[in-house]
Amino acid sequence: MNSAFNPNQPGYPNQPFRPRPAPGIGPFKIIFAIIAVMFALLLGLIVLLLIGAETGLVELMIGMVCATLPVPIYVMLILWIDRYEAEPIWMLATSFFWGALIAVFIAIVFNTGIGLVATVATNSADVGEIVGAVISAPVVEESAKALILLILFFWKKDEFDGIVDGIVYAGMVGLGFAMTENILYYGRAAKEGQDALTVVIVLRGMAAPFSHPLFTSMTGIGLGWSRQSQSSFIKIAMPFLGFLLAMIMHATWNGSAVFFGGLGFFAAYFLIMGPAFIVTLMVIFFSLRREGRIVREFLYSDHQKGFFDAHEYEKLCTIRGRMGMSWNAFWSDGFSTWRTRMRCNQVASELAFLRSRVARGVSRDPHTAYEREQTYLQTLQELRQQIAQRRQPRG
Repeated sequence: MNSAFNPNQPGYPNQPFRPRPAPGIGPFKIIFAIIAVMFALLLGLIVLLLIGAETGLVELMIGMVCATLPVPIYVMLILWIDRYEAEPIWMLATSFFWGALIAVFIAIVFNTGIGLVATVATNSADVGEIVGAVISAPVVEESAKALILLILFFWKKDEFDGIVDGIVYAGMVGLGFAMTENILYYGRAAKEGQDALTVVIVLRGMAAPFSHPLFTSMTGIGLGWSRQSQSSFIKIAMPFLGFLLAMIMHATWNGSAVFFGGLGFFAAYFLIMGPAFIVTLMVIFFSLRREGRIVREFLYSDHQKGFFDAHEYEKLCTIRGRMGMSWNAFWSDGFSTWRTRMRCNQVASELAFLRSRVARGVSRDPHTAYEREQTYLQTLQELRQQIAQRRQPRG
């Protein structure tokens, strides 16, 4: 088993590695980031004001508390999926708050406008509601959520590696969207009374908390499959098919409740959403196995050279092995060593996925790839030295 990442290939630099100083963050990037954050917060404030105008201040506060309390649990469940190469915190946060602030604002504006047009055109409020829920909402909301996935897909090719990454980013943007949407639904229910609020919390917060993440995950799977495939057809077709499936699932879910009420909700839940969730879990399982094979293949040359001994190499290639190393580090040497071990596992994965991208032609600059590879190797050596020093007996 040989890595396709070959330092002796033509065009690959052979000079000794001299790490560059870490580039600083330029003033324009800082200014742009501040403007983007302020703009997103402004849109979020507008959304809360619109919700509050409909529900009332007290009901708005109740909705916010009920909608936000379980979010950390759902976030941890989604992040647990990414066992080999954890995504950058700022990208995960960007996805979540895009869904919670920007995508919701886009949805409110367009869904409201389209619903009003349909109502006026047909002179029927019922038709306007149906059009808004079954046609407008799936198209507008899935488009608004997919936009950030497209931005990350084209902008951060070194992080958006495959299907697992697509599901994680889609899950985060879907959770953000669902949280803000639930503020509205919980606020409306709170106006009707405690019983209505309880029913809505059970249905939206417990029975179907992952509906929006599940819809948008179809788009994420399509983009991730496109990224990791060598087939030109899959690269072009899968993002469109994933996005189309997201809209169809969303429309079916909304339509089942609009046309058939509670019976339709439960029918869609058990006949469509349940199987779709199980299939998504199977996709995650096989995608994680693929990532394990990538780690095994592209760290094998380091194992041959003695950089990783047989024990560490085998542990790095499986989720169970990684968890075992981290668990042993925590119980044997404490929290600090556990963090170092986790960081070591992460860097090893980043090294393997870097080599995989080079082999697939995603990362085309051999000089930059070489420098990053050497930086990862150097960091791994330093982290392992820290672990060894902490395990030395103190006399």
